[in-house]
Amino acid sequence: MSYMDTYEKWLNSPALSADEKAELEAIKDDPKEIESRFFGPLEFGTAGLRGTMCVGLHQMNRHVVGHATQAFAEVVKAEGAEACEKGVVVICDCRNHSQEFAETAAAILAANGIKVKLFESLRPTPEVSFAVRYYGAQAGINITASHNPKEYNGYKVYWSDGAQLPPVHADVVAAKMKELDIFADVKTMDLDEAKASGMVTILGEETDEKFLEQVMGQVIDRESVAKIADTFGIVYTPFHGTGYKLIPEALKRLGMKNVYCVPEQMVIDGNFPTVASPNPENPEGFYIAVELAKKHGCDLICGSDPDADRVGLMVKNSAGDYVVLSGNQTGLLLEDYAIQVRKRFGILPENAYCNTTIVSSAMASKIAEDNGVKCARTFTGFKFLGEKKDKLEKSGEGKVIFSYEESCGYMFGDYVRDKDAVTAIVIAVEMAAYYATQGKTLYDALMDLYEKYGYYGEKTLNLVMPGLDGMSKMAAIMSKLHAEPLTQVAGTRVAVAKDYKTGTATETATGKVSEMELKDSNVVSYDLEDGTTFIIRPSGTEPKIKVYILTSGKTQAEVDEKIKKYVDFAPTVKELG
Repeated sequence: MSYMDTYEKWLNSPALSADEKAELEAIKDDPKEIESRFFGPLEFGTAGLRGTMCVGLHQMNRHVVGHATQAFAEVVKAEGAEACEKGVVVICDCRNHSQEFAETAAAILAANGIKVKLFESLRPTPEVSFAVRYYGAQAGINITASHNPKEYNGYKVYWSDGAQLPPVHADVVAAKMKELDIFADVKTMDLDEAKASGMVTILGEETDEKFLEQVMGQVIDRESVAKIADTFGIVYTPFHGTGYKLIPEALKRLGMKNVYCVPEQMVIDGNFPTVASPNPENPEGFYIAVELAKKHGCDLICGSDPDADRVGLMVKNSAGDYVVLSGNQTGLLLEDYAIQVRKRFGILPENAYCNTTIVSSAMASKIAEDNGVKCARTFTGFKFLGEKKDKLEKSGEGKVIFSYEESCGYMFGDYVRDKDAVTAIVIAVEMAAYYATQGKTLYDALMDLYEKYGYYGEKTLNLVMPGLDGMSKMAAIMSKLHAEPLTQVAGTRVAVAKDYKTGTATETATGKVSEMELKDSNVVSYDLEDGTTFIIRPSGTEPKIKVYILTSGKTQAEVDEKIKKYVDFAPTVKELG
């Protein structure tokens, strides 16, 4: 079926509302727009679905959500009657249409004989991971597009361990979506009837309370917090999202007395009116928070993205200015603190692990090894970090005390298998309190780490390639890199070329090939002769190729010089397509 045939099918379907039909009628003379919406389905990957919100097969809307949910229901039903009874937890964030999509999913699951636990309103992403584990559910669905721009929404699926859906099940969902008609094969029922029949149960504050109990259980050094609670000031912003309730409450329970929430950004709004992008990795989003921090003389600024799974921190530098910590810098501070606080209290496990990903700072391994702790690396994404934690702990090989990825995601404890901004902010404040009792800021603590381990620097670049042509170009670039590995980057020779699709590492000088532990991922990595690592991979959620530059040096100036050199080179990757 051509994209025009698919367009006509949608246009004539009785499943569409009058408004949806009007939206499609409005593009009838725009073949390029029709093609972009109907050239093919929105691909269901291991992270689920993500796309811009409008009517179309390749977009996020209630029909695509319903199609994916029916396919997922088939996967749950295949697990048997017990799985249907255990049911599915459904949650959503603050985005436009999120509540509608969540209710759509709940009604379809119920119509398929699968019990549902539906949150009454928006909640942080880590709470769905927690709720799946706490209630012993078979799976979870989270309607969220994390930190993407306001035009986006997404559909994230979890399995019984609380981690994102494993590839084996994601592949089945994708296959089922190809088999099922998006309109004719989707079962549904009235949501009120589903509630009345007991197929849908509403979750609320009782689950929040159980989650917060676990969060507060991660706090170790309450004495340091108590020492500075009267004087230490914190500014917090949820960027209009789901952290607005639980994070201030958690800081209150920690004992912090001077927490100032950014009022303009405490307003729940899927249009994110005060920021260009609701991403705590971007310093420009903190401009209101900085003014509030200056007004009250605060020591720390914390921000969580709209679904409260990522954390951004700003700290005072040696000049007294507020500066953003990168995701790696925050991760390194939290990793070191997680180890040191357990050492101080005599509770560091003998077989402790602090895990991260292949695109995170090499310094993470240095910190771990220097403290007798192991550091395992996985592919990007907490699905893999959660999977590694389970594997290490079930085998008895290790106990994971902390996991992080460079894009501002951190995980503590045993109650979630995903990024968790609620817990991460609580531990970041505990950490800041400890250093404050030593007369230091988090910036001072970071400089101490650099002084001890050497200077490390990282930079992530996004090579955006929108539209159909962009997707083809991305595929062509990655195909060429797998077939013809680079031998030099910005004039620096490649020492080892790693292809994570085949799981092989090739020494450039000798041609010697060795097997790697990780494989089957569309990633290439180059270890350069100057100690820099240059990594290229397509984004799993947006039309862009991501380039990671990881380097080190004896001084900050040396690191900065290397990063600039490779940043200038990175755009040439687009020419490979």
